[in-house]
Amino acid sequence: MESQRTFLFIGLMLVSFLLFQEWNNDYNPSQQIEQSAKQINNQTNGTNQSNDGNFVPSSSDDSIPSQIAQVSRSVISIETDVFTVKIDSKGGDIIEANLLAYPTEQNGDTAYKLLGEIDGQYFSQSGLIGKNGPDANAKGRPIYTSSQTAYVLNGDELKVPLSYIDDNGVKFVKTYIFKRGQYDVGLEYQINNNTSDTLSVQLYTQVKHTVAEKSSMTDQTYLGFAYGTTEDPYNKYDFSDIEEKNINVNSKGGYVSFIQHYFVSAWVPNQDEQNNLYTRMLSGNAAIMGIKGPQINISANTNHALTATFYMGPKDADALEALHEDLDLAVDYGILFFISQPLFSLLKWLYSILGNWGFAIIAITIIVKTALYPLTKAQYTSMAKMRNLQPKIAAMKEKYGDDKQKFGQAMMEMYKKEKVNPAGGCFPLLLQMPIFLALFYVFLESVELRHAEFGLWLTDLSAMDPYFILPVLFGLSMFITQKLQPMTATDPMQQKMMMWMPVIFSVFFLWFPSGLVLYWLVSNIISIVQMLIIYKGMEKKGIKVKS
Repeated sequence: MESQRTFLFIGLMLVSFLLFQEWNNDYNPSQQIEQSAKQINNQTNGTNQSNDGNFVPSSSDDSIPSQIAQVSRSVISIETDVFTVKIDSKGGDIIEANLLAYPTEQNGDTAYKLLGEIDGQYFSQSGLIGKNGPDANAKGRPIYTSSQTAYVLNGDELKVPLSYIDDNGVKFVKTYIFKRGQYDVGLEYQINNNTSDTLSVQLYTQVKHTVAEKSSMTDQTYLGFAYGTTEDPYNKYDFSDIEEKNINVNSKGGYVSFIQHYFVSAWVPNQDEQNNLYTRMLSGNAAIMGIKGPQINISANTNHALTATFYMGPKDADALEALHEDLDLAVDYGILFFISQPLFSLLKWLYSILGNWGFAIIAITIIVKTALYPLTKAQYTSMAKMRNLQPKIAAMKEKYGDDKQKFGQAMMEMYKKEKVNPAGGCFPLLLQMPIFLALFYVFLESVELRHAEFGLWLTDLSAMDPYFILPVLFGLSMFITQKLQPMTATDPMQQKMMMWMPVIFSVFFLWFPSGLVLYWLVSNIISIVQMLIIYKGMEKKGIKVKS
């Protein structure tokens, strides 16, 4: 029993250390995507550009160059109620997106830059390749024209049309459709084939990002690409995977995305078409993941429209699932998603009632601890009974000496006679650890908790306690819990380890999200109250709790 408890505590400590490493990576300034001081003029001067036509042709389009010469172009600005966007007239790519509802710093005035020149390149690209696609022209990607250089959303919908006429007189209109309150942007290509020949084009959409560097040996909260197909709904494919091997997957529908902490960008094509998903490493330490639609033949003197949707915003599971049934998996709760998802739903419901995420965390802790009370009672009862059996166990050791077989048999007979389960104190702890891990990912992944205030000094429950008050209180509560628990360990080394546990865990929790530490502190306080109630009831029944 003693070794089992020690093993569980060591396991919990190891898990806490790994979680600390993962969370610390996510908040390490060298890992975060920060705003660049570069202005948009620097993006269009023709130096070190990412929106340079780095599309990936299919195997039948090997003649299409992967790099197109730079030409001067203009920038079109769009402002909606949720973000500001900049579109490059060359290629009609989205080269910048700032999320107005998400400041870079808490209570700051600068909107979070999701796309743009941010420690490298992060752009959304799209175009038409194939035999007659304007993006397949060896002279360079098309320069679109627009009737305005700036657009503002005033109603419920804003359309930004970009026009291009090729040498044959074919008119291509690339239109972005913005809607009030939505982070998904519609893309529509209208091809007007006023020639006497059949045209062949192929729509491609892709996300380009500079390869991210890691500053730790452990994996960070995921930063990289992900895609989904009918066979594989959610598959992470990071920069090292692309360096090793490019994907070339055909699927009906599907999606591609780039995932980071709290935010995601994703291309969702026509789900009724057979599409090709691909990746490619590019010069300049950048990588892309994209989708090519099927080849479309447009008869002479006819029009044809091609559509896709681009999402650029927070990890809102409901909004993502509305675009694609599997895209909500970008809110990555890991293997314990089946616990994390209902816990987060409960947490949101509590927040809707209490209006404060800190109070919601306290409320969910009370609910979880109440639900686990029968197991907690069984745990403490088993531990107290084990404590009472220690003198008998010591006598058995002296009686049987080195005969471990007879000692083990005598122990089992005694457990059976006394109706004691030696693992009874471990099982409830094992059940609580998945909940602890599931809540960790809820606090880590849920954008709703980003910059969420509680009160007093706790202004961001997704960040560590700036004054380390919660970790210290947690250590104190853990120390009180240990003092109240009957000590079953007789080995001096194990006793010393148990004594240092509050200090070790407090150190680990210094850098944990304050919301998670708040949960664990409240959990300990409730455990202390439950323990006092349980032990009082046991003493009334004549069960000795302490020596």
